[in-house]
Amino acid sequence: MKDTRSPLPEPEVTSSELERLRAAVHRAEQAERLQRALFAISELSSSDLEMPHMLQQLHAIVGSLMYARNLFMALYDEASDSLDFIYMVDEATPDQPQSGQRIPMADYAQALTWYLVRDGLPRRGSMQALAQQVPGPLRARGAHAQDWLGVPLREGSHVRGALVVQSYDEPNRYGPEEQALLEFVASHVLTAVQRKQSQQDLEQAVQVSTAELARANQALVAEVTRRQRGERLQAALYRIAERANDMGSMDDFYRAVHDTVGDLINARNCYIALVSEDGQVLEFPYYVDEQGGKGITRRMGRGLTEYVLRTCKPLLVNRAEADELIAQGVFQTAGPRANSWLGVPLVCDGRALGVIAVQSYQADVAYSDRDRLLLSFVSHQIASSLVRRRTTDSLQRANAELAQRVAERTGQLQEQIAVRERVEAQLQHQVMHDALTGLPNRSYLLERLTWLQARLQRHEHRRFAVMFVDVDRFKLINESMGHHAGDAVLQEIGRRLLATLGDSDMIARVGGDEFAVLLSNAQTLEAAMRSARRMLQVLDEPMVVEGKQLFASVSIGIMMCDQPAAAPTDLLRNADTAMYRAKVNGRRRFELYDAHLHSDALRVLTLENALWSALKQRQFVPHFQPIVSLKDGQVRGYEALVRLQHPTEGLLAPTDFLQVAEDSGSMEAIDWQIFAAASQAIAAQTDFTGYLGLNVAPRHFRNPHFCQQLLDMLKAAGLPPSRLCLEITEGALIDDPERTCDLLNELRSHGMSLALDDFGTGYSSLGYLHRFPLLTLKIDRSFVAPLTAPSANQGRASAAVVRAVVALAGSLGLSVVAEGIETQAQADALRALGCHLGQGFLFAKPGPLPASSA
Repeated sequence: MKDTRSPLPEPEVTSSELERLRAAVHRAEQAERLQRALFAISELSSSDLEMPHMLQQLHAIVGSLMYARNLFMALYDEASDSLDFIYMVDEATPDQPQSGQRIPMADYAQALTWYLVRDGLPRRGSMQALAQQVPGPLRARGAHAQDWLGVPLREGSHVRGALVVQSYDEPNRYGPEEQALLEFVASHVLTAVQRKQSQQDLEQAVQVSTAELARANQALVAEVTRRQRGERLQAALYRIAERANDMGSMDDFYRAVHDTVGDLINARNCYIALVSEDGQVLEFPYYVDEQGGKGITRRMGRGLTEYVLRTCKPLLVNRAEADELIAQGVFQTAGPRANSWLGVPLVCDGRALGVIAVQSYQADVAYSDRDRLLLSFVSHQIASSLVRRRTTDSLQRANAELAQRVAERTGQLQEQIAVRERVEAQLQHQVMHDALTGLPNRSYLLERLTWLQARLQRHEHRRFAVMFVDVDRFKLINESMGHHAGDAVLQEIGRRLLATLGDSDMIARVGGDEFAVLLSNAQTLEAAMRSARRMLQVLDEPMVVEGKQLFASVSIGIMMCDQPAAAPTDLLRNADTAMYRAKVNGRRRFELYDAHLHSDALRVLTLENALWSALKQRQFVPHFQPIVSLKDGQVRGYEALVRLQHPTEGLLAPTDFLQVAEDSGSMEAIDWQIFAAASQAIAAQTDFTGYLGLNVAPRHFRNPHFCQQLLDMLKAAGLPPSRLCLEITEGALIDDPERTCDLLNELRSHGMSLALDDFGTGYSSLGYLHRFPLLTLKIDRSFVAPLTAPSANQGRASAAVVRAVVALAGSLGLSVVAEGIETQAQADALRALGCHLGQGFLFAKPGPLPASSA
């Protein structure tokens, strides 16, 4: 009947419901993908795949859930505290650790994988984000990824390893959803790997057990044949075992088995059926039947033979019993029907290899239980002998193949020996030469120096010279153009320097941008100096690197060698000391070594040790110079300056130790000691509410935790961040401007003010003023001093600069502080030009806080 009712109107679906449905569909699809992945992982764990192929499949499964072009899996061994990278696919890492190679955790200390195993916490993000997540410093290991996601492989409360995916070409590939998926999949991946490892261990144990059982069986057969040699049954077993060791064909072995069985029971009709390796096919390698029956290879079915294999028990039936079992559907049969049939499984190590069966078509020949027991007893020996014959045949084939491979390998080895000799010669060259430039390395240089010293002992007039050559400002080339360009510059410098030397001279690369030259026959100092001038001259010509024209120069130290007892390393050190003096004196020059240079080096070393000791003894103290109003002379703030209270030399100014502190790496620790002491001193002044100015070098802006360290220090000192003014130089602004801008904004967000120190002495001030959150400009003293100079032109020029800076600052809403005010005339001129704040010797020299402010 036709439905005449009006159709119900379809409900309207709102956009929010549509989004909710889409989200539900997405979650369902995601769940289905995850379920399929987990099912695939479970199947892999029970498959016959070898471990490497299984891990490749696991990689593909993870790749179906998320971006996983780069993936590695490491297992952690708690007993040895080591990692085994059982699988790694990484397009950016050519030298990858091999599976089975245990690497100590100490080699990965403070790397991302180390934190995963130690903390047991998943992590993801860029390298910068990950550095913020870990509880300690992050040490780079391998190539830097754009995005990184790693989860621990957990077993209960124990971390058993790590599973990591990473991207080198696109950031933000991994979000919370990918992290949750990888964490969920990780436990199943660990289970699959552990199950596969257990399976491999079990297979190995089975192989060992099989070998032990085979040996035990051989001993048992030998014992039986020795003690019961006269018995008919044992004679049969002996003949079968003897045939198993015979070198004849398998057909001969099967006929011998038939003859032996025929000596025990009626075996006019006999066949042997064997199961294929996959258990799907039944083969008949031996079949004798008086009625012309043939054993035809077939798939496993429901015949008498298959029934014996399924039950793994002997079967003795006559025609009537067989008919009854057929009627019951126990098995099926075809072909000639035997009057009596006896089949026994051939079992070895608990596995049915096949069946040996005898049958009789005569009414007067029927098999009994005694025949079943005899054939059953013999069947074990037949099965064991069959396995042995198979093993022997496999061994013969393997020996033949081995002999062929040995012959082939012998020819290959002869070729490899020749190749190895060439490789050894090449390795010898590589051991003694630098890989980048092809020049001799430090080891080769020291050998040559030792030889020259020995020659000098024999012939005192055979003087020579050692020159230490260092590329000027090479770090700037690497940082601005990259290490590839730096390598090209080093190669070109090496070629040019080599071209200036004689045949008996030698140049070696002894460090990153350092070379050493031996002038074997430099009898006089003038000869060594001429060689140094040639080196400087050949580098005057520009070099083209990656399409850009570069000028590179070097600083050279010269050590004349006329003392046979001097150690080669001392000669190099002295030349290095002279080179350092060349750099101090302006670079692109050479200097000669003398005893004074050695004394200076010892003085620098002594000062370095004194600086570290002063840090421990807290001998660095802040001195304060006031920043005053040029209108009324009121102190608005103090700039903290570092001084060293030396226990024997008294108060030292920065010029006495600053350069050594920078070179030795102690300057950053000194800064923090001054920051803390100055903050505590200002906070203790209850009647002073002005600000504290701290000079912050560019190196601090490379510290990602600088802001938090500063806040912690201020909190400990009891000084509010709003009373702190950080004075920075233009060098801090041009060194990674993006990161610096972010850090300055973070500092400003906590209330700190920022001043640009020595304004006008750089080249980038105007280009960066509008980008950075500055509040103050400090005019350099070089513009203040000429304001009252005798030369009118010079005074007008300085006044114009100061007027322009004050106008620029006013338009940007910045305050201006003039530095280096030493006379009242300078202060009056600055006030007239619109500058309201200043500091200098006119008001006070740097020193302790005034007693009136205490």
